[in-house]
Amino acid sequence: MAAMTLVEDICPVPDIRRTDMDAAVESARAAVGLPLGSRIVAAMSGGVDSTVVAALLHRAGYDVVGVTLQLYDHGAALKKKGACCAGQDIHDARLAAEMIGIPHYVLDYESRFKDAVIDQFADSYLKGQTPVPCIRCNQTVKFRDLLDVARDLGAEAMATGHYVRRHGLGNRSQMRKAIDHSRDQSYFLFATTPDQLDYLRFPLADLEKPQVRGVAAELGLKIAAKPDSQDICFVPSGDYRTLIDRLRPQGREAGEIVHMDGRVLGTHAGITDYTIGQRRGLNVAVGEPLFVVKLEPETRRVIVGPREALLTASLTLEETNWLGDEATILEAAEAGLPVLARVRSTRQPSPARLALVDGDVRIVFDEGEEGVAPGQACALYDPADPDRVLGGGFIRDTTAVAV
Repeated sequence: MAAMTLVEDICPVPDIRRTDMDAAVESARAAVGLPLGSRIVAAMSGGVDSTVVAALLHRAGYDVVGVTLQLYDHGAALKKKGACCAGQDIHDARLAAEMIGIPHYVLDYESRFKDAVIDQFADSYLKGQTPVPCIRCNQTVKFRDLLDVARDLGAEAMATGHYVRRHGLGNRSQMRKAIDHSRDQSYFLFATTPDQLDYLRFPLADLEKPQVRGVAAELGLKIAAKPDSQDICFVPSGDYRTLIDRLRPQGREAGEIVHMDGRVLGTHAGITDYTIGQRRGLNVAVGEPLFVVKLEPETRRVIVGPREALLTASLTLEETNWLGDEATILEAAEAGLPVLARVRSTRQPSPARLALVDGDVRIVFDEGEEGVAPGQACALYDPADPDRVLGGGFIRDTTAVAV
C-alpha cells in the first residue's frame, strides 16, 4: 500500500514497535464482538489512535463509517499540532478515510460544543472550580449526541480510540482499565452511562501506544509519528485565562489574597487566575511557601496557606454515575464501601470509603489526599479488582484534614 502524507513536518516518534497486523486485527475483532459485516461508526479525530481503529475494523471485515466532529473554529488551532478537532485534524481524518477506503462525514457541532463544554468550562472558573473539559466533552457531545448519529446511520456500535476495556458482565457491560496502564483513559470516561457503554467499542484496549503507531506505519500512514493531542483542545495556546476573560469578563474583578489565619497579604486582579494547589503567581512574600487552599467567588477572596492545608479528608460528589448495579453500590455505601478514588488523571487511585451522609455521596480517604478541588472528577475503582471502574462523580465540595 502506497504511503500518503497526512500531516506535514511531523517530528519523528522513536518508539514505534513492530506489530503483528493479524494479531491487531483479531484483537479489534474481539473488542467489537459483533458479526463481520456489521456497521460500525468510527469516531475519527484525525489522530493516530482513532485512525488505526477505523483501519483495523475495516480490515477485520466490518462496514465502517468514519465520522469527525467540527467542534470549534479557533484560528490559532487550524495549524496547531496536537489540537484535536480543528482544521488540520479534520483534513487528516478525511484523507485517512479516503486511503482506508471508507465513507467519511464531518458534522458541525460547534454550537453544541460551545454550550456543553466551553461555556461550562468558563462558568466553572467563575465559581472557583477546576473543570475537566475532556470529561464533559465525552459525556455530552461525543457519547450522547454522536451516539445518536451513529444509531441514525444504522450502526450496531460506535468505536473510539480510547484506551479502556469493555467487558461483558451478565446482561450489562463493565468498564476496565486498559492493558497499558500508562495510557489508561478510564478516568476521563467514568461518566459513560451503562447504556452508552453497551453500545461503545474500544478496539485499542489490548494494545500499547507504540504498537498502535506500528500498525499505522505498516499501513503506510504518516500519522504513525503524529504527536498526541496536548493541552485543552479549544485553547491551543495553553492560555485558558485569556479565553475566560473574553467569555466571562466579570471574572476580572479585584479581590484580596488572605492567609487562612486571617491576614490580608495582598490583592489580585481576578479570581479566575487561580486554582486550588497553585503556588506560583501569588505575588505575596511572607517568608514561607504558600499555596491556594480555597477560593471564595462570592467575596472574591483567594485563601492561601501552607502545603499541609491542601490535604483533603473527604469530598462530596454530585452528578454521580454508576457502572454497576446502582442500588447494590449505594446499599453497600451505607456501611462504608471500600473504594479506590482517583481525583486526577495523573494520580494513582487512593484507598477510601464510599459513604452516604444525609443523602450526599461522600468519599472519605484513608489518608489525606492533596490538591483536591471542586469541579474536578473523582473516578472510583474496586479494591478487590483494581482494574474495574465502579463509576464516580464531580467534586462538589471538600473537607480539609485538620491542620
